[in-house]
Amino acid sequence: MGNWRQAGLNYVQYSNIAAKLLRRALKPEFKAEAMKREESHIRFTPWKDGKAQKHLSTPAPE
Repeated sequence: MGNWRQAGLNYVQYSNIAAKLLRRALKPEFKAEAMKREESHIRFTPWKDGKAQKHLSTPAPE
């Protein structure tokens, strides 16, 4: 069993933490581009009467 499970994390949480730490440890010339990847968005599409309604985009929670 992975240490991340013993810490009470799921794999996605563990992976996100590892990626964030790696981006922060990069040299300045690579850091700016990598930090852009830290931002993500989630798109919600509500459905009504079997038809998709207007999309709702929000930043993903950390």
